[in-house]
Amino acid sequence: MNKELLHCERVWLNVTPATLTPERADYGLLPLHAIGVRAGNIAALVPMAQLSGPYPAHWRDMQGKLVTPGLIDCHTHLIFAGSRAEEFELRQQGVPYAEIARRGGGILNTVRATRAATEHQLFELAVPRVMALIREGVTTLEIKSGYGLTLVDELKMLRVARRLGESLPIRIKTTLLAAHAVPPEYRDDPDRWVSVICQEIIPAAASAGLADAVDVFCEQIGFSLAQTERVYQAAVDHGLPVKGHMDQLSNLGGSTLAARFRALSVDHLEYLDQQGIAALAEHGVVATLLPTAFYFLKERQFPPIAALRQAGVPLAVSSDINPGTAPIVSLRMAMNMACTLFGLTPVEAMAGVTRHAARALGEQERLGQLKLGMAADFLVWHCTHPAEISYLVGVDQWVSRVVNGEETLA
Repeated sequence: MNKELLHCERVWLNVTPATLTPERADYGLLPLHAIGVRAGNIAALVPMAQLSGPYPAHWRDMQGKLVTPGLIDCHTHLIFAGSRAEEFELRQQGVPYAEIARRGGGILNTVRATRAATEHQLFELAVPRVMALIREGVTTLEIKSGYGLTLVDELKMLRVARRLGESLPIRIKTTLLAAHAVPPEYRDDPDRWVSVICQEIIPAAASAGLADAVDVFCEQIGFSLAQTERVYQAAVDHGLPVKGHMDQLSNLGGSTLAARFRALSVDHLEYLDQQGIAALAEHGVVATLLPTAFYFLKERQFPPIAALRQAGVPLAVSSDINPGTAPIVSLRMAMNMACTLFGLTPVEAMAGVTRHAARALGEQERLGQLKLGMAADFLVWHCTHPAEISYLVGVDQWVSRVVNGEETLA
């Protein structure tokens, strides 16, 4: 019997691993293997051809089923109160998103409802959304703030995100997005709001250990390039990596700026130009595609997928769950849309919610691949082929879900 397996706390026999490791082609598929877990990590990955029974009774025989890394949703705005269904009606009547925002709707609509909600209320509202992702196979989830837009309310959102990770069987990464919109109190002096973010909110979030990264909505209806640079510098000064909502509605040069700060990722990217692509490639920044927002807003400007591919920029895929532009609580749907709308292959979509999504969160050393020493976050599926995960939407397909070495249920 294999020594490594004998020292494992849990073992899954007869699995077909899709490792998603970059050194192997496509999904990194292997023949039948056994996976062993110890101390929350993958401690053994052994070909079944090298083993012979009988096996301990508590080892699980998965009878050839597919196993993949746990799915990672690396860009969400999942904590919020209120509804924006009326804005959906306006958009169906032809009113563009930017105009709704100028009228006081959009993000600020959700800000009012989120400020009025207690931490407990926000937690209770968020739980069903998180559980829906868990049922799809998500094991790691990024959640942004950005609907509080005061020191107190931004920290309130981040605390709720941390509590979700402590209470539910899922890893949570938090991102401070106080630079999501200019709050009404600072409408006539947005630079002063940027000063509050840099001098008060970022230091408080960093000191309390509530934020894993800092994000900015760099856009004509958001924050200018100069304002974004101020926020980024404050984040770096407090030891926090940066991310960016970039090039969604126009091109301000935000992706090039983010690359200079060695951002973890830049997200949306419909108006990304060649200069930005070159900057991302040079600095190893992940390009995160958010096809649900593209779909929901009925956009026509596609992200430059072919140019990003050619430059070797890693492509992540995420759900962008939010009440205004992506009220679709499904990473699997985002994978399907990335293929059908943006032309990704199922292999690219799968890498986009595993290996590349992990990198977009700065977690590439422990998440997103089936590899010795990495965190034991993985799924055993009913599927016969990994393409089914981006092809079929709406059916619970996993039979075993492991997070940090522990088998969990939805």
